[in-house]
Amino acid sequence: MSLVKFYTKEDLLSLVKKRKGEVKLGEGLTTVSNWGQLKKATQRFVLVGIPEDIGVRANYGNPGTSEAWKAALQVFCNIQQNELTHVENILVLGEVNCETEMKSASRLSSKEEHYTEKLGKLVEQVDKKVAGTIQMVLEAGKFPIVIGGGHNNCYGNLKGAHSAFGKPINCLNFDAHTDFRALEHRHSGNGFSYAFEEGYLDRYFTFGLHRNYTSQFVFDRLKLHHDRIRFSVFEDIAITEKITYSEAIKEAEAFICGATFGLELDLDAIEDMGSSAMTPGGFTMNDARRFISYFSKKEQCVYFHICEGAPGLGNFPAQVGKTISFLISDVIA
Repeated sequence: MSLVKFYTKEDLLSLVKKRKGEVKLGEGLTTVSNWGQLKKATQRFVLVGIPEDIGVRANYGNPGTSEAWKAALQVFCNIQQNELTHVENILVLGEVNCETEMKSASRLSSKEEHYTEKLGKLVEQVDKKVAGTIQMVLEAGKFPIVIGGGHNNCYGNLKGAHSAFGKPINCLNFDAHTDFRALEHRHSGNGFSYAFEEGYLDRYFTFGLHRNYTSQFVFDRLKLHHDRIRFSVFEDIAITEKITYSEAIKEAEAFICGATFGLELDLDAIEDMGSSAMTPGGFTMNDARRFISYFSKKEQCVYFHICEGAPGLGNFPAQVGKTISFLISDVIA
C-alpha cells in the first residue's frame, strides 16, 4: 500500500509565479523522496496534503474538500521568501495517496442502495493511509501540518499519533461541530467518536460549538464522559458574552495542554469561509489565527490539521488557499 505521493522540487517550482526582484517561498522549500531522507532532514515542520472528500459525502455534505490541499499549496508557494517566513524550517512531504479511493467513490451513485455505507468503507481505507503517514512523520521527529480532506481525517491523525507515542493523546478542536456522532459507517461526523471508542483519544475539547447544529443525542453522549470531554459554546463567547474569548481559551488550555495533544481546525467555524458547511455566523479569520498561533506553540502540541475547506464554495477564488496559507505561516512563525 502506497501511503503518500512524495513531491519533487520540480512539483513545487511549477506552482511558483516568478517575479523579478523577489524570491517566492516555493523556490526555497525542501522536498524528500523517501522516509529515510525525512528522518535526516533538518526541517521541523512537514506539510502533508489529503486530497479527498469521501468522508464529507458519506456524511451527506457538500463535496470539494479534495481541492483544498492544492489550493493552499499554490498560494503558499507564492508568498514571499524573507526573514519572517522561515523557509528553512519547512519541508513539503507530498500528499496522502487517495487516488484509488477517490476513483472508487466517483463510480458510486448517490441513488444506489447503501450509498453512504459504501463510501464509509472507502473512508476506512483512507483512515489507514492517513494513520500510517502521520505515524511515520511523527516517528521521524517532525511536526506534521496536515491540510485538506474532511474532518473524518482526525481519526487517522489520532490513530497515527497513538501508534507513534504508544499512548492515547488529547485533542483541541476549533470547530462549530463536535464530530462526535454515532458509531455507524465512517464519515466526517464521527472521527472523534471512533478515535475515543478505540482508545486513541484521551481528552477532547471542542472550542466554539454551535448550539443550533448539535443534536441532543450528541450533547447526551458528551455528558456521559464529562471527565474527558468538554466544550465551549460559540454563542456564549460571541453573542451573549457569558464568557470572554480569553476565558474560553484558558478553559481549553487547562483541560487539554497538560499532556500530548493534537490541534484541529475546521474551516466551518470561520464566518463566510468556503467550506463543506459554510456558515454566515462564526469566528473571524483573525480569531482563528490567534487561536492556532497560541496553541501550536505549546510544548505538548504535536500536529496541526486544517480541514473541510472547499475552494469552489468560497466567496472568491483564492479565499480558502489564502486562509490556509496564513494559518500555516502562523504555526511556523
